[in-house]
Amino acid sequence: MLEPLKHPSKKSRRDRSLGKSSGRSSRDEAMEQQIWKKLPEDLFEPVIARLPIATFFCFRSVCQRWNSLLTSQSFSQHCAQVPQANPWFYTVTHEHANSGAMYDPSMKKWYHPTISTLPAELIVLPVASAGGLVCFLDIYRQNFYVCNPLTQSLKELPARSVRVGSRASVGMTVNGNSTSAGYKILLVGCDGEYEIYDSVTKSWSHPENMPADIKLPLSLNFRSHAVSIDSTLYFMHSDPEGIVSYDMATGVWMQYIIPAPLHLTDHMLAECDGRILLVGLLTKNAATCICIWELQKMTFLWKEVDRMPNVWCLDFYGKHVRMTCLGNKGLLMLSLRSRQMNRLVTYNIASREWVKVPACLVPHGRKRQWVAHGTAFYPCLTAMA
Repeated sequence: MLEPLKHPSKKSRRDRSLGKSSGRSSRDEAMEQQIWKKLPEDLFEPVIARLPIATFFCFRSVCQRWNSLLTSQSFSQHCAQVPQANPWFYTVTHEHANSGAMYDPSMKKWYHPTISTLPAELIVLPVASAGGLVCFLDIYRQNFYVCNPLTQSLKELPARSVRVGSRASVGMTVNGNSTSAGYKILLVGCDGEYEIYDSVTKSWSHPENMPADIKLPLSLNFRSHAVSIDSTLYFMHSDPEGIVSYDMATGVWMQYIIPAPLHLTDHMLAECDGRILLVGLLTKNAATCICIWELQKMTFLWKEVDRMPNVWCLDFYGKHVRMTCLGNKGLLMLSLRSRQMNRLVTYNIASREWVKVPACLVPHGRKRQWVAHGTAFYPCLTAMA
């Protein structure tokens, strides 16, 4: 006797619950394997290049072929076609100066890479970035290192011919759209001496002195990282108040005298889509607030465009707050600290969104790390130091 036919779309409650608990069946997995086996070879690298950057830590260890993609010219071209998302932040904690902590704002997750090729006895700080590379400075010996924090590609730069004092500012630019065409690093001292490292020639050059119309000695704001727009670097200047710029392509220095807003304490430069911004801490009486200004191209004056929500600013009332800007490339990371507080927040310049950053914890630890220094960088799998 034939069994009565059952409707294929109807399942008992028990079968449905088993299906939910077990997930996909072995037949479904076998079908997926058959599909992926037929993936055309010419689509393989474009698909990998569009995966979230965080998956790099896993797929690199899958097989030698996937690991070799990092040195593939075709894979590098596919990565260059992917639009840049939010930058990441490479930070150094107060207690672990040589072990950085990278923050991915898209996943809101901290990573703790160890750059094994750096000598353990050195104390290096991230001072600039460009094209997926981060420039480190050995604060004692004044040596420079360039590294890709994702792949740990590291290069120690040659010694400099002219020794600029310890109080110096550093800026970094790429020659084209990526580091494949080379990069340059500018080191500026208070006395007006400056040096430029070119990765193409692999050497430092010492150009002529600054033009006479730039007031010396330079009162640079050393807490403010340089801002790069195309081939031009911008440095915060304190006396007179304003900005000093240098064009890496033409070798031209410029100085802009721009009065700072009133009641301003800590302040740093930032940029977004070619716009120059100022991030500052306003303190008046016992009230403290963080404000964002944009430089007006016609008047060369600062115009306030946003400020931190008042509800957040109430937490700073009556406290002596210090601010450090750890990243200034479209998405800002601000370190706000006092005796009673140690807080990290991000600010998206385009969307004007303020977000609290989760605490930076050492793996398998519970103690919060005090993030002391940092810089923003756009993660790039194929950038080579």
